[in-house]
Amino acid sequence: MNQKTVRLAKMGMLVAVSIVLVYFIHFPIFPAVAFLEYDPADIPILIGTFAFGPLAGVLLTIVTAVIQGVTVSAASGVYGIIMHVIATSTLVLVAGLIYKYNKTRKGAVIGLACGVIAWTLVMILANLIITPIFMGVPRSVVWDLMPFIAGFNLIKAGVNAIVTFLLYKRISGFLHR
Repeated sequence: MNQKTVRLAKMGMLVAVSIVLVYFIHFPIFPAVAFLEYDPADIPILIGTFAFGPLAGVLLTIVTAVIQGVTVSAASGVYGIIMHVIATSTLVLVAGLIYKYNKTRKGAVIGLACGVIAWTLVMILANLIITPIFMGVPRSVVWDLMPFIAGFNLIKAGVNAIVTFLLYKRISGFLHR
């Protein structure tokens, strides 16, 4: 079988796992802002990023966000798709680029940590710009929620990064066959 076809099939499998994870696992981190829900969707995307590179990670992100956004997370609509693409693309680009040039445990830790920080910072800005438009609220309302928004993004990205770190080496053999 063609190597590109096999790679595409493996990437499709990672998207499917991501969608299934969101379907079964999603819950609010802070009850005060229940719409900010944790889900493990980014774990398969990060695993795919480490296996196939940062551009593949962005492609996995876009495909997953769109499918998730029209199925299991349809309530968040276009807004959810946009925010998912921005957040996860930031994470996979930063973590994936660092790991691509330093494929060691240390490189993975540094990449994931930098990716989590980048995600959090980018999402503070994205929420200040995009959320008032989609939610129809003044920027000041979003700013008042910023401790929850920043905390949510840091926790969600951090948990997914830690789980990815713990799982990647166990799964990478299958993905590289």
